[in-house]
Amino acid sequence: MGKIVAKFHQTAATNDYILSFGKVENVRQAFDENYQQTAGYIGRAQTASQFKETQAYTDHFFATRMDLFEQRIAQKWIKECHGDLHLRNIAFWKDQVLLFDCIEFNEPFRFVDVMYDIAFAVMDLDARSHADLGNIFLNTYVEQTGDWEGLQLLPLYLSRQAYVRAKVTSFLLDDPNIPAADQEQAAKVAANYYYLAWKYTQVPAVGKIILMAGLSGSGKSTVGRYIAKTDQAIHLRSDAVRKHLGGVPLDQKGGADLYTPEMTKKTYDRLLELGLLLAKQGFTLVLDAKFDRQALRAPVIAAAQEQNIPLHIYHCTAPLEVLVDRLNHRVGDVADATADLLPQQQLEPFTPKEQSLVTTLDTTKDWKSSIIL
Repeated sequence: MGKIVAKFHQTAATNDYILSFGKVENVRQAFDENYQQTAGYIGRAQTASQFKETQAYTDHFFATRMDLFEQRIAQKWIKECHGDLHLRNIAFWKDQVLLFDCIEFNEPFRFVDVMYDIAFAVMDLDARSHADLGNIFLNTYVEQTGDWEGLQLLPLYLSRQAYVRAKVTSFLLDDPNIPAADQEQAAKVAANYYYLAWKYTQVPAVGKIILMAGLSGSGKSTVGRYIAKTDQAIHLRSDAVRKHLGGVPLDQKGGADLYTPEMTKKTYDRLLELGLLLAKQGFTLVLDAKFDRQALRAPVIAAAQEQNIPLHIYHCTAPLEVLVDRLNHRVGDVADATADLLPQQQLEPFTPKEQSLVTTLDTTKDWKSSIIL
């Protein structure tokens, strides 16, 4: 589904008129209306503290992150989106994922940041107790689009989408035609959504960074995906980052110019840049690359320690014959590494300083029990 929505957004229309809807004053209008229309449900479907804290978070976000909204406009991420991308408007029909019933009657709901759409689907999966699937969808989407910076808006829009569901459900409490039992159930549903909207605003002051290390085929991405969906982390794969930097479609094999020392440096610099950007805003980041040399690991470790960001390293291993077999049977993956490259690869030993941060995982065995979350 992440690939389908990414393709939809990449071809969605935008122009100066559509981009104008990304201005702070236009975005926050719907938020302010939501709070105005739900103040009467305090004590009935949400608590006063939840209302106050949710509104305080969004007010502060709009007041302090004007630069982010301006960047989104400049980078043309405000598009003609779906506008109502929850699970009831997504179908799997004849082996295809279909998006339907988009908002056509309300421009402010349709001309939005792409993260507005993504947040609706992620929130809906979370509300249905499938946060793991929401994480897979989210990571697939941002890997396809390369819009990792857009994740900075995710908590804001997750809260907004949950709050809208809460508001609409709350309206049932004032409908005299709704039986008392149904109103009681509606109050419970609304309360759950209000709580979810509040929870999304409780962003940690700082997140954490997890480095994957190991040779090609050692299971880094498998472990990284597991950590991501279990700990609601952002999974940044160097293979995808490298191809976005080089302008190479993710489903195409890169040429020799994509794997020069210069491109490798750019890739690892970008991983560090994104890791710090998002970890400082409360996200957990899985930086998935070989990190086979001390010179590649040291800048991340130093920056994390300097900025008091918790960091851990998972070193994935497997016997050589297993690495060869995995790489020979790898299909449909963004990674280009093949088994013939293994003789050229060697992981430099971890320094004494690094060793205190490292957990080594034999990915041919039960490694999940060794993951620290």
